[in-house]
Amino acid sequence: MPGLEIGSSTDAAQDATADVLIMGAWGGASPSIATTVGDPIDATLEAQLVKVGFKAKTGETCLLPAPEGISATGVLIVGLGSRDAADAATVRKAAGASVRRASSFTHAASLLHSLPVEGAAEAAAEGTALGGYSFDAYRSKQSDRTLTAVTFVGGDDPSIGRAMAFAGAVKLARDLINEPPSSLTPKALAAAAEAACPPGSVKVKQVDELQRDGFGGIVGVGQGSSEPPCLIMISYAPAGEARGRVALVGKGITFDSGGLSLKDAKGMETMKTDMSGAAAVIGVMSALPALELPIAVDAFIPAAENMPSGTAIKPGDVITQYGGRTTEVLNTDAEGRLVLADAIALAAESKPDAIIDVATLTGSIVVALGKKITGLFANDDPLRDALLEAARRAGEPLWAMPIFEEYRKDLESEIADQKNIGTRYGGSIIGALFLSEFVPQGVPWAHLDIAGTARAETDSDESPKGGTGVATRTLLHWLRTLSGGGDN
Repeated sequence: MPGLEIGSSTDAAQDATADVLIMGAWGGASPSIATTVGDPIDATLEAQLVKVGFKAKTGETCLLPAPEGISATGVLIVGLGSRDAADAATVRKAAGASVRRASSFTHAASLLHSLPVEGAAEAAAEGTALGGYSFDAYRSKQSDRTLTAVTFVGGDDPSIGRAMAFAGAVKLARDLINEPPSSLTPKALAAAAEAACPPGSVKVKQVDELQRDGFGGIVGVGQGSSEPPCLIMISYAPAGEARGRVALVGKGITFDSGGLSLKDAKGMETMKTDMSGAAAVIGVMSALPALELPIAVDAFIPAAENMPSGTAIKPGDVITQYGGRTTEVLNTDAEGRLVLADAIALAAESKPDAIIDVATLTGSIVVALGKKITGLFANDDPLRDALLEAARRAGEPLWAMPIFEEYRKDLESEIADQKNIGTRYGGSIIGALFLSEFVPQGVPWAHLDIAGTARAETDSDESPKGGTGVATRTLLHWLRTLSGGGDN
């Protein structure tokens, strides 16, 4: 929702001057109020919930007239499911559902931050901000949603501010993903990164520099388009001594037609989202100055359009990747790995403690895990486990996938160091194996395949339909923990 203002107040819930008061309820045959304001108000609300048959499943909502003693006009109850199973993800989902249900009001007060759940305040603020997101820049008519403010009442919590930084990063990523490809070209993506990050922190290699320096993957993928490719580099350095250095790489294919290995019309409909990895990385980098994490982070975003034309790369062509390895391109629709390989090879030169890439890489991962789970490939067990935990805290499910070495032979080329596709089976593993060739031995590396999770087809929980900004919060949680700041 445009202009949704989120804040906090020490005002008592009963006295909140809002149109609607958002409260939570534990599920069951007889639902119970979880965000208590005291009897007889709690008892009155519980009796009304039983009367209407409300089960308080997670995200289920029920709008009731406010009982005597509450200043707000109405009370919006959102279900939390079982009390024993509730966690921060539950709160985040409930907050997202509640803010969408409250969209027809002007001002809502919320008590979800006060739930007796670890991390509730941060999760409630995140869920509210993300559930209330909408992208209306290209609508000729204003949305009928009128909600402009949500205030968390009954006490302040400093973690709400951190949640706003996290949510702001995701909203930026979603805005970039949802932009039409005609307006979000590689050049425009670079400009967006410059606008979102501190002055001087962004450098852009243009196509002539890429050609000169041997970035054959980025140049090759982009050569079929009238919009030249580029490599966006963003750096963050803490004010004091850095406790470490990591590199993030995000796939920035601003539109993917498949190139000469052309997709069908249906397959192209959502291909503006093929830069979702880049969007997540830009979102992360935009938030780091406010979070003041004591770790150096370098980001590398290869940006290109993959288009068919007389100058496009052809199946059977051989390109030279950054660093000298050669790739036989047998399918121009397997282009993401070509641009990522260049960026990963460059990222490795700074000798980071870890490299993580984020990419809408393969349809195969969607077949394996569906559209709710991101595939995680890692060459290092501690890095894998840390990312799984960060994803759990972020509410962005990851599933660890194998890097099965026996499949590496499927990438052997007759004329080059490798080819860019294998057999039709195990495609997500093949893609990860291809990328792993560009990671120096001994460097911890992880690859997040977000092909299924980068876009939501329907509103759900804290993710409205469209670009999700997935992996943004996972990376921020991981960086915060890596920095020694904890994550509670």
